[in-house]
Amino acid sequence: MDEIAKPDQLLEKLADDLKILLVEREIDDPLMVGIHTGGAWIANRLHAKLGISRPLATLDISFYRDDFSRIGMNPRVKPSSLPPQVEDRHIILVDDVLQTGRTIRAAMNEIFDYGRPASITLVCLVDRSGRELPIQADIIGQHLQISPQQHIKLGGPDPLEFVIN
Repeated sequence: MDEIAKPDQLLEKLADDLKILLVEREIDDPLMVGIHTGGAWIANRLHAKLGISRPLATLDISFYRDDFSRIGMNPRVKPSSLPPQVEDRHIILVDDVLQTGRTIRAAMNEIFDYGRPASITLVCLVDRSGRELPIQADIIGQHLQISPQQHIKLGGPDPLEFVIN
């Protein structure tokens, strides 16, 4: 298994890389959206570091998952808080761990129910192997190689720490 960096170190890298990407893409007024729960924690910190003026939005993709018949419904479903208008907005979608791609697919489905964004930039703290859908992040804190039987989860919100089991 690879050595994993501390979440706060990875957050600094995400913020630096995201600033550069937003300049390159000439995006000056993005809408940041964090996926509950770990992605929302990361998005909250990135939102502050980048000084984004629009309010932070959050998604709970529980009803959009395609695997809840296998894993069950999350007993703590939280409401999503997206602005009513995402049409033609540049969205920064933030999640903690990218593995199969199914969470991101569900998040994009929910976003598109609100409208068609101009673009979606995907930011993930950790990218681990195990993709089932052709989804990749634009900004990644760390690529992590762990065995398929292991799982990584972000604990928090304060302090942020990784749990691998």
